[in-house]
Amino acid sequence: MTPITLKPAHTRIAEVLFWLSLASCYFLLPDHLSLMSQILIFGLFAVSLDMALGYAGILTVGHAAFFGAGAYAAGLLAKHGWGEPFSGLLVALLVCVALGYLLSALVVRGTDLARLMITIGVCMLLAELANRLSGITGGTDGLQGMVVEPLFGRFEFDLFGQTAFIYAFAMVLLVFLGVRLILKSPFGLTLRGIHDSRKRMLAIGSPVDARLRLAYALSAGVAGIAGALLAQTTQFVGIESIGFNRSAEVLIILVLGGTGRLYGGLVGAIVYMLVHDWFADMNPQYWQFWLGIFLIAAVLMGRGGIMGALSRLFKTREEAVR
Repeated sequence: MTPITLKPAHTRIAEVLFWLSLASCYFLLPDHLSLMSQILIFGLFAVSLDMALGYAGILTVGHAAFFGAGAYAAGLLAKHGWGEPFSGLLVALLVCVALGYLLSALVVRGTDLARLMITIGVCMLLAELANRLSGITGGTDGLQGMVVEPLFGRFEFDLFGQTAFIYAFAMVLLVFLGVRLILKSPFGLTLRGIHDSRKRMLAIGSPVDARLRLAYALSAGVAGIAGALLAQTTQFVGIESIGFNRSAEVLIILVLGGTGRLYGGLVGAIVYMLVHDWFADMNPQYWQFWLGIFLIAAVLMGRGGIMGALSRLFKTREEAVR
């Protein structure tokens, strides 16, 4: 099948419609705003993983370490009297960028297998640390007693999730645009080059390790923002937010949506979480069985994920020229 070539204007219209359709959920799905907020947050989490895995080529299966660290940073801040939401996001960002940059010294220099083991080990280590420090984190009971202040001192986080949805949507869109700007910059193009051929980038004098360390730190920061958003919108931090299962889940979301594609994480989160919710309602006892069948079928039928399948149907003018 010959792919349809899209003009830049068509691509921009599609992007605007995508975000408008998400925003319209506030009016169209008033009873499911909590679910939609989580979809947005996990979509941002998947985008952060894509920065490291899909663009920089850093094999990591422990990205929940940063998601959980951001959640606990914002949660502890709110629990101890500083519940202003925007500054909570900033603190989570700074904590996770610093943590990611420190760990990047180990992650970047190893082989793919070493990176895999290191990221899994760090995730398990932090999860056990959160469990042992139950006096601070709440342990298996989770961090409770958070008090998040109203947005701009006026809009309280209500039980219906209306304020939480608006807040999550605005922050996810803002951070996504920032990530897009980074990935479209010369720095982002350098990451693409390293992903395609590390040796070639070394040969032309590119500081490969420094670029990868920065990419990993930025990816950790975005994951921390996602974790902080979940903590603030639910006003609770569970220990599962930093566990290996959360890392595996976001990896599934990204593979389903498509790695190395700007919207892959968001699209994957929408499909995965809606299907997950539907199967759980349809068959509460065996929903994981049906979810497993769906994921296997999706991988077998759609090489490159959902965005990969769409790219085979539609191509931008730049791709058509190449």
